[in-house]
Amino acid sequence: MSVSIDIHLISGKSVPLEANEDATVHELSQRAQSALGVGRGRLFTSSGDVLDTAATVKRARLQSGDVLMLHVAQVRVATTKGLPSPIRPAACAAILGDGSVVTWGDPASGGNTSAAQDWLQDVRQVQASAGAFAAIRTDGSVVTWGHSSYGGDSSAVQERLQNVLHIQASSDAFAAIRADGSVVTWGAVGTGGNSREVQNRLQKVQCIQATGTAFAAIRSDGSVVTWGLAEFGGDSSKVQHRLQNVQHIQANDAAFAAICGDGSVVTWGTVDKGGDSRDVQERLRSVQQVQASKYAFAAICTGGTVVTWGDSNYGGDSRDEQDRLQNVEQIQASVAAFAAIRADGSVVTWGLPQCGGDSSKVQHRLRTVQYIQATGGAFAAIRADGSVVTWGIADAGGNSSKVQDRLQTVQHIQATSAAFAAICADGSVVTWGLAEFGGDSSKVQDRLQTVQHIQATSAAFAAIRADGSLVTWARSGWGGDSSALQDFVTSTQIQQF
Repeated sequence: MSVSIDIHLISGKSVPLEANEDATVHELSQRAQSALGVGRGRLFTSSGDVLDTAATVKRARLQSGDVLMLHVAQVRVATTKGLPSPIRPAACAAILGDGSVVTWGDPASGGNTSAAQDWLQDVRQVQASAGAFAAIRTDGSVVTWGHSSYGGDSSAVQERLQNVLHIQASSDAFAAIRADGSVVTWGAVGTGGNSREVQNRLQKVQCIQATGTAFAAIRSDGSVVTWGLAEFGGDSSKVQHRLQNVQHIQANDAAFAAICGDGSVVTWGTVDKGGDSRDVQERLRSVQQVQASKYAFAAICTGGTVVTWGDSNYGGDSRDEQDRLQNVEQIQASVAAFAAIRADGSVVTWGLPQCGGDSSKVQHRLRTVQYIQATGGAFAAIRADGSVVTWGIADAGGNSSKVQDRLQTVQHIQATSAAFAAICADGSVVTWGLAEFGGDSSKVQDRLQTVQHIQATSAAFAAIRADGSLVTWARSGWGGDSSALQDFVTSTQIQQF
């Protein structure tokens, strides 16, 4: 016996389908997706209930005349934080519209989900460490995969990973916040994967921040709990009495900076990498936001003044530019330099000169700047007219002369560690920088049309086109080869994590 069902999209487009009672909801959904020309999605009843994909039409109690809604969600992509070396390549994971997950890139870093694929359904969020992934399902359970040394194995805490709302990652560990405010950790024991010594204090936690090897949790009363490698921020005992009414925490690779409710800042971690701000403490008042390079911090205070501290080789000393650091609205950072956009669209830079700290050669062009992106050693600024200005290490994207005539009407720029990719108003893409890090897209250039979003690992790019197709390039072991994914991605949008 068959039933006649109308399936609608949010847009109003619909299709009538005949289905046998013994057909599964999954099969019905696949037919609807094909008929409507959309990607994977979930079927909802008119009352808003999600249909079980494994159930048959009969078991789901579907009848002739029923109207179902096919919800096609955005495709979301997460990338591991692997480094461009033989030791730690990278992988990508995409949540499709129906909540399933597909991966590509280095198998050991999470590019292979064969061991976890049966559980990777109804996923709503994915977080990544340097070599593993952790996915939160709609029921609050968690699925992990990837390199066990980086948090890919959560079996020791699996029974506690229930009702999870959010997950944060360091380089090689994860910390999950549950609905009751408690925290579950796993991964490398010494670098944040073991929180037993502070477990009794990890209650009513609202958010967690991480350096490479330590975590800092803000509780509902504004107090802070830290764990992980002591020298990299895992031990905040010396400043604990000052960590009150904390509103936000920023982290670089070795230290934390907490903004308190009164606009003051408290720092801890590696002393000469930003963990000690005593020399500028009197100036750290009415702080609005803090930006971080690898080993330094830059704070924007009320009125647009800027205060910096940390390793001077990484932008911790801005004294030479202090007179110009007024009316600052945004700050971007490379590994070892900062670039500040002022209210009038001009730009001030400081830090290691070769990494973008010296913009003197292009200073006359740095006007009406709207946005700045950075690789590890260079900056790219988008001006109001859509043109682009670059500076820093030439091979890392600091020299865009070969593509300058194409860098017009640029809407957005994404970066790997040594290359840039710009999306123009017509959906075309322009790339420059080290070829093996994504600076050369010539092999896929004919496919880089109608691009809406670009995501990046440390050494590869992934572009999503308007038709939902995926285009990747650069190092295959870092996510540059997604050929195995092409049959899955047919949704229309991508969202970065």
